Amino acid sequence: MLKSIAATMLMSAAMIITASAQNGGKVTVVTSFSKDVTDPFKAGFEANNPGFTLDVQNKSTSSGVKYVDETKSNNQVDLFWASAPDAFEVLKGRNLLSKFTPSVTGLPDKVGSYPVNDPDSYYFGFAASGYGIMSNDRYLEANNLTKPVEWSDLAKPEYYDHVAIAAPSRSGTTHLTIETILQGEGWDQGWTTLKNIGGNLQQVTERSYGVPDAVNSGQTGIGIVIDFFAFSAQASGFPVSFSYPSVTTVVPANIGVVANAPNQAGAEAFVNYLLSEKGQAVLLEPAIRRLPINPASYANAPEGFPNPFKDARFQTMLVFDSETSKNRTDAVDALYDQLISFQLDNLKAATRAIHAAEKALAANEQAPARALVNEARALVAAMPVSADEAVSQQLRDAFSGGKEKTARQAELEQQWAAFAKEKYSAAKAKAEEALALVN
Repeated sequence: MLKSIAATMLMSAAMIITASAQNGGKVTVVTSFSKDVTDPFKAGFEANNPGFTLDVQNKSTSSGVKYVDETKSNNQVDLFWASAPDAFEVLKGRNLLSKFTPSVTGLPDKVGSYPVNDPDSYYFGFAASGYGIMSNDRYLEANNLTKPVEWSDLAKPEYYDHVAIAAPSRSGTTHLTIETILQGEGWDQGWTTLKNIGGNLQQVTERSYGVPDAVNSGQTGIGIVIDFFAFSAQASGFPVSFSYPSVTTVVPANIGVVANAPNQAGAEAFVNYLLSEKGQAVLLEPAIRRLPINPASYANAPEGFPNPFKDARFQTMLVFDSETSKNRTDAVDALYDQLISFQLDNLKAATRAIHAAEKALAANEQAPARALVNEARALVAAMPVSADEAVSQQLRDAFSGGKEKTARQAELEQQWAAFAKEKYSAAKAKAEEALALVN
């Protein structure tokens, strides 16, 4: 009898352990978010879901997408967690996400004018993000600079060598900012704005975190960032400001369950935690300060914190076209690298010469010199690729090699770099000729 009871107890214990293992275990997430963001969520999730452990693998958005794609035959990832909606569209289009219906209800359909969730339930918004300009107040005062509020402000001569940005090819959030400017201003004018800002850049960082770090430390005065970088810096006591330019957007930061997730139950549990009241409350912690997707959460937000569900400016922001962005992501990132990041010295030299000539013309206007400066600006603005070409199947095929560049991609990038170098050199010569005429 005692043996029978003991056997029954052992069987019950084994069943409990097995059930616990089935309802727990390691949940692996690939994310572009820093430890400052992921650590509080990891702690909260594990505390509210005993038995689960969140394993965070940090990768840039683009490398994260490639990793999920390249390991799909032996997938070890449960979740993909990032800001860029077009990255989720890529994963969805490649059948790398699985459908799921969260148990959390009562969340809004839109943030600003943008849908919160994928209509087919492959990924879900958990926070909102806007793009704009972060500045160090003390740095601006020391350098006698006014706070910039529009993208066009960053192209003004007084901001030369005072601006930082992350390379969009390395930062999904910066890519979204670049794409937002291109969509809001149009392809040609958007690239003109980007190049004019590029000529004033102090640095192009490899990761998005490098920009707010530089602004916080006073290494540079101005950074092009996602909004929460500035809000969390403010909460930490840094003397920084943030502006949403008139041409910007607010979009959801997302999470999706990866197809064939090894811990499907854990993946679903984490999504539900993110969307729950407890998960949404974590977004308002000083180290994070992201815009919650649950409108009720703003009752506990700090004074002056933006509310995209009530602030009128969010309702008039650009409706981001993730399909267009997805179709030209590789082209846009490569163009930015070849025309700006990798040609920064040449672009800055041309910009400096144009600024000098325009300063001289302001004191002594001369038509021939003005014509030369206009020619110089047109040379800087010139693009080797049209908007239609950027989304063409031929160009998309050229960038289909993944880690291994296709021969066509390498050829195009070489052509674009040579194009930029030639145009910027010619622009510098025109501007210097104009300056000589005035002087």
